[in-house]
Amino acid sequence: MPEQGPGQEALRAPRAAGLAGVVFALLLAAAMVLVRLGIPEGADAAAPRVSTDPGRREALRAALALVPFAGIFFLWFIGAVRAHIGAVEDKFLATAFLGSGLVFTATIFGAAAAAGAVLAVAHPAGPPPLPAGWDFGRHFTYALMTEYAMRMAAVFVSSMSVIGHRLGVLPRWLSVVGFLTALTLLFLSSNVPWAELVFPAWSLLLSAHILAVGPRDRPRPAAAG
Repeated sequence: MPEQGPGQEALRAPRAAGLAGVVFALLLAAAMVLVRLGIPEGADAAAPRVSTDPGRREALRAALALVPFAGIFFLWFIGAVRAHIGAVEDKFLATAFLGSGLVFTATIFGAAAAAGAVLAVAHPAGPPPLPAGWDFGRHFTYALMTEYAMRMAAVFVSSMSVIGHRLGVLPRWLSVVGFLTALTLLFLSSNVPWAELVFPAWSLLLSAHILAVGPRDRPRPAAAG
């Protein structure tokens, strides 16, 4: 049996990255939608009515169940993408790519924990939660999800787009879409409802491209000499 070398192992990385990215994008999008349905903003966020609505509570419980798995697949996606890039990755961009991905994962977990706290204090069988406590949990959840997590997602998207453009592993149009996505996450996600969904949409688009091109476009380090 011929010995497997690094090149043969790397052939599996693009498919792993693509599949992990697709699952992550779908799970994250579903969790974001369910959080917004379970903890609405604006006039629909009155604590007494929302806390006793079984449909909203079940939506929030489903979101909390999805977030950990979204984080797991996101970390797998990061690792598979880095394995696909290999030794030619730029150290500065690779640090921004990895660091922002890890901070994003931690922050989205924090947002899920805050949403879980909102769910815990809202007891449909007992008295409604105090408006101050409800509002604090709701605003804390959205601050983590739409401000801090999405800013880290913007760094992740922009660094991935630059890496892909420099190494030629992403087409020009996909890099442009990545930069537009990063700008949206930086400047609109905290002010425009549902704008955070552009991140899982970009992740799904990137993953579909990785699956489509396969391992043949894997960058290789330049020959020494």
